[in-house]
Amino acid sequence: MASAEHPGNPGWTGPTTQDTARTEQEAPATGPDLPRPGPEGHLDAHGGPSSNCSMTTRELQDYWRNEKRRWKHVKLLFEIASARIEERKVSKFVMYQIVVIQTGSFDSNKAVLERRYSDFEKLQKALLKTFSEEIEDVVFPKKHLLGNFTEEMICERKLALREYLGLLYAIRCVRRSREFVDFLTRPELSEAFGCLRAGQYTRALDILVRVVPLQEKLTAHCPVAVVPALCAMLVCHRDLERPAEAFSAGERALQRLQAREGHRYYVPLLDAMVSLAYVLGRDFVSLQRKLEETQLRRPTHRGVTLKELAVREYLG
Repeated sequence: MASAEHPGNPGWTGPTTQDTARTEQEAPATGPDLPRPGPEGHLDAHGGPSSNCSMTTRELQDYWRNEKRRWKHVKLLFEIASARIEERKVSKFVMYQIVVIQTGSFDSNKAVLERRYSDFEKLQKALLKTFSEEIEDVVFPKKHLLGNFTEEMICERKLALREYLGLLYAIRCVRRSREFVDFLTRPELSEAFGCLRAGQYTRALDILVRVVPLQEKLTAHCPVAVVPALCAMLVCHRDLERPAEAFSAGERALQRLQAREGHRYYVPLLDAMVSLAYVLGRDFVSLQRKLEETQLRRPTHRGVTLKELAVREYLG
């Protein structure tokens, strides 16, 4: 049944300001769709098409061909480009600047992020809980009681931390783990989603534009992992009255949700895209039809908008 709130229905006069999508469950407040920590918690968990998807045989073949391309390992290089000493009222620490570059081709989207030694320490402790055997030969640079802020020690630690990240990345199950991906992306994503919740959409977009390319590289074999961030970009652009940019972000998210109409973001995203397509004079009819077909196959009883989903991410 077509909703009276959407284009294509006689009583519909324009796009709604709210996404009236229906979904079976509310979004958990846990961050993106990564598996839980552990040796099996790397990003292979999101399998193929849902059992009741409506794709034709040819479409399924194309889907798996594209998935296979995405599974190609993206090789990343880690550098500790610089370090600086920060002094606060009750603490003093060294902040290390990490640069992440994709090797084998020119990378116009190199990632630049900052982490403290204590952040590396937390990563090591988290990995030891679940990958103790896998990382038993990986040496973590230990903390010294004295001399941590000398130039010589900082230079030595920069080299050691670079080697540490490279060794971790070389281990397949570790580089695909939630712990490793979170270390490199979660602080920035948490800040971005916090800005979204506060209505600071421009600031949220500034952060997302920088972190999403890195998240895509780290989860290249699991395309759905980046969907929440892409949907957050859609919401920010839309609320800043930039429908074209919002639609572009939505298209990227929909591409990653092919054959996964059971995913919690699928229906709310389609609903938002229908309204955006109508505003932009794009083909909203096919999107509307896809939305209606999905709702018929997967009847739901609770409505939640795309924005309501997004603001629940990265609360912890």
